[in-house]
Amino acid sequence: MSNQPRKIFAAILAAGDASRFGSTKQAATLGGIPLVRKAIETAADVCGERVITVIGHDPETVVGAVAAAPGFIVVNENYQDGLGTSIAVAAHTCRNYADAILLLLADQPLVTAEHLQALIDNWSGADDEIVATAFADTVGPPVLFPRGSFSALAALTGDHGAREILRDSRFSIKTVRFDAAAVDIDTPADLASLSGGD
Repeated sequence: MSNQPRKIFAAILAAGDASRFGSTKQAATLGGIPLVRKAIETAADVCGERVITVIGHDPETVVGAVAAAPGFIVVNENYQDGLGTSIAVAAHTCRNYADAILLLLADQPLVTAEHLQALIDNWSGADDEIVATAFADTVGPPVLFPRGSFSALAALTGDHGAREILRDSRFSIKTVRFDAAAVDIDTPADLASLSGGD
């Protein structure tokens, strides 16, 4: 194996309109930190400056919440067509630079840098091996997608995310258990319960 370090980019998916939340969820704060910024900082602990934040809905507010966080911002003009379009934008953005992409959602605030590192550590480096998070009775994000899946990611549309790629027989799937990934923020009540009701 080459001694050259593998280039792994993180992509924070933060483009949706969060209709169930009632306002721009990405900018909502937990412990005084906007959800989107928390996700970026967690990813940056592992990937450094190689962090892409995909935004769409209410871009001015989300950019304000990102502030001077590491990495760079990409706008998904088609965010209203669903999560798949944001994944496609992320894949297009770094397909010529990355060996793998870590896909994260901005609304999973309990994801840790240690878990992201565990996904990377469990990846063999193979172009057809995906490493996903196991939680509840499912597998899902955060997910490490290797270079061999970039074309499939870049072709995604609609709101199904990358589930079809996780079921694609061309790829083998490894999982790393992390039950806290089951916690996502859909409503203000979800956020309040994590904040201790504040």
